[in-house]
Amino acid sequence: LFICLFIYKLKIITLAVKDQVEVITLLSDVESGADVEIPDTAHQISTDSWFQVGFVLTTGINSAYVLGYSGTIMVPLGWLGGVVGLILATAISLYANALIASLHEYGGTRHIRYRDLAGFIYGRKTYSLTWILQYVNLFMINAGYIILAGSALKATYVLFRDDGEMKLPYFIGIAGLVCAMFAICIPHLSALGIWLGFSTVFSLIYIVLAFVLSIRDGIKSPARDYSIPGTSSSKIFTTIGASANLVFAYNTGMLPEIQATIRQPVVKNMMKALYFQFTVGVLPLYLVTFAGYWAYGSSTATYLMSDVNGPVWAKAMANIAAFLQSVIALHVIFASPMYEYLDTKHGIKGNALAFKNLSFRVLVRGGYLTLNTFVSALLPFLGDFMSLTGAISTFPLTFILANHMYLVANENKLTSIQKLWHWINICFFAIMSLAATIAALRLVALDSKTLPIGERKLIGNLVVRLEVLNGNTNIA
Repeated sequence: LFICLFIYKLKIITLAVKDQVEVITLLSDVESGADVEIPDTAHQISTDSWFQVGFVLTTGINSAYVLGYSGTIMVPLGWLGGVVGLILATAISLYANALIASLHEYGGTRHIRYRDLAGFIYGRKTYSLTWILQYVNLFMINAGYIILAGSALKATYVLFRDDGEMKLPYFIGIAGLVCAMFAICIPHLSALGIWLGFSTVFSLIYIVLAFVLSIRDGIKSPARDYSIPGTSSSKIFTTIGASANLVFAYNTGMLPEIQATIRQPVVKNMMKALYFQFTVGVLPLYLVTFAGYWAYGSSTATYLMSDVNGPVWAKAMANIAAFLQSVIALHVIFASPMYEYLDTKHGIKGNALAFKNLSFRVLVRGGYLTLNTFVSALLPFLGDFMSLTGAISTFPLTFILANHMYLVANENKLTSIQKLWHWINICFFAIMSLAATIAALRLVALDSKTLPIGERKLIGNLVVRLEVLNGNTNIA
């Protein structure tokens, strides 16, 4: 079955590659970058190799989120749906991202932001709408990373002191503080440098340990139950929600911002980075996801390290590595566009350690992540954030908008069959986005009711304190 699916995946990717050869040819007139207009930005552009950008993308898909896919993708979909879904999601995500990458220099202008590209093709209103979608996407993914980092800290704490005194929101608060400190120290995406190496090491630590410990548990455990849990009606919602998790796993919703850092020729180099991401880069994700589900079946937790058995030192190392990698990955991809927007808007350039620049990062980035952390503590549901993000932003940004922008940009160069293909994609993913949003909101509502009493009281106290600080003392 795996061999057949792998061959099928190769066929789909081959078709995508063939289409992108045509894509790159259509845009060859601006490929040299000689007469391309570059917009103003406070951050560095055109400085990174395709290999470094490929590592940035791989960091995103192999972040500590991979420790959640066994429980949030495989459990609702089962073996057949999960394996086929992950492989198909890989292929269609490569295709959609290639469409976006091909438009980076469309019209003789380098579009270093997704909203710039949308605004150039459609106009000002779509520019604003795309920015709103991106902001929601980034905010929710950042919240998920902070929840993930907090979960890793709590899992480490429980290994040594399982007294129930420290609730998850406390660890989320600690994680948010560390994320803010890191954001203040790193001025822009290209300044990460050695941190990408650390991120890779941390990823290898928790991926290898999670894989080995899961296989070890699976060999020792009795037969597992792989049936999809829930009633007939609930299975429909969880399956749709899992489809949003599938596209969430591979896509950032901000490919032009990442492509802005790559050297010329930007389209060809970005395609190399994408091929690296969707071939070598996805293998660790597959290994951990399939091994975790094989070992624990339908009872797999949304955070895999909560299930594994083994030496305390090994589990502690994996959890700490997951925490540190979450901090880096949040900044590497999903917080940088917001920082770039704020820095450019307020003219933050020059020496990163200058008092003005440093104090700006402390106040603005610290404030942004404080709000992010507060929302994460209020709704600490990792799987639900993944589903909601995929539904509300990943489907529209990566699949609906990408297909339609490519259709509009190349309307006179596409055949009738090619146009029909893109319209089918647009309609299908629009329906999926709507259905997945409903399913994800239902999951949030259900999980809110099952939040432990202690954590409800803690969150309630946080809300009361915030209201008092705002001058509202009439609290029931």
